[in-house]
Amino acid sequence: MIVVAKIGTSSITDEEGELVLAHLAKFCADVARVRAGGHQVVVVTSGAIGSGLPALGLGGVRRPRDPVTLQAVAAVGQSRLMQVYNEQFASHGLVAGQVLLAPLDFMIRQQYLHARGTLGRLLELGVVPVVNENDAVADDEIRFGDNDRIAALVAHLVRADLLVLLTDTPGLLTADPRLDATASLIEEIVEVDHELEAVAGGAGSDRGSGGMASKVAAAKIASWSGVRTVIAAAQRPDVLVDAVAGASGVGTTVVPRDRDLPARKLWIAFAVGSLGTITVDDGARRAVVRGGASLLAAGVVAVEGDFGPDDAVEIRALDGTIFAKGIVRVDAPTVRAMAGKRSEHLPDGQAPWVIHRDDLVVLP
Repeated sequence: MIVVAKIGTSSITDEEGELVLAHLAKFCADVARVRAGGHQVVVVTSGAIGSGLPALGLGGVRRPRDPVTLQAVAAVGQSRLMQVYNEQFASHGLVAGQVLLAPLDFMIRQQYLHARGTLGRLLELGVVPVVNENDAVADDEIRFGDNDRIAALVAHLVRADLLVLLTDTPGLLTADPRLDATASLIEEIVEVDHELEAVAGGAGSDRGSGGMASKVAAAKIASWSGVRTVIAAAQRPDVLVDAVAGASGVGTTVVPRDRDLPARKLWIAFAVGSLGTITVDDGARRAVVRGGASLLAAGVVAVEGDFGPDDAVEIRALDGTIFAKGIVRVDAPTVRAMAGKRSEHLPDGQAPWVIHRDDLVVLP
């Protein structure tokens, strides 16, 4: 079995941003036990910024907010974080290997194949890959935003069997336990819908960028990759071993779907923000949903937003339902000018499609 195990900043650092060695040691020991069971493990870790803040005297209330400073802090913290991982894994006879990823590694086919090849070879060599986003040079316009998404996409990349998202709660609860004393653990999710996303709520702690909402979103990505996901408490004894074994009560398990989307379409569907909406007629909807066709200008009824070429937009039916998402080939003014026109009525040289089927994803 290939397991992707992600641990967040709040699970391995204190309120000042200092790494809590005991917490990280426990996590590495859990990974070592899974490895001893004959499984391969890829670690996805947060904590680069959290590790760099104390070294620069910027922990706690002194934490900077501007992106440039945070990127500089990440450059300091990443090596410190890896030093701890190296030492902890070495104590169990394991070798760690650092892998820093960026969104383009999933969007560009050649980079995707290189990333898959590197991670695959590391696993073959018996190395524990330790993955993080390349925060020090990440472009704010094109970045993951949280490591839960990275973990889900890495699970697809390495064809994982299981994704474990470790956090500071037992899993997804029926309500916020701080507000509702009767909140209980949701042990299994068959389909992630809007109601569950509402239960998951917003962002987590100040030290991290995720929260339960990002974990549910990541589980949704993994589900569409055919990967089982477990959301569980990082400090639970034997959490990774129990997750691998499918033990009852280990956390919240999200059941995988039958469907397995290509990595680029996973990225379009779940990791890229939408900058507009295109409303289409019923004929276009049928062609896209049932026929797997490209979205042609003839089916466009209305356009909202100010998007450019290669931006993501949502596709809406006449009844208001958002049923697809894709990357447009032309900007919003051009789509408005093309709307409703058949191919023969478009200017010479103008391609008839607004979104090519390779860049179009039908949503649940």
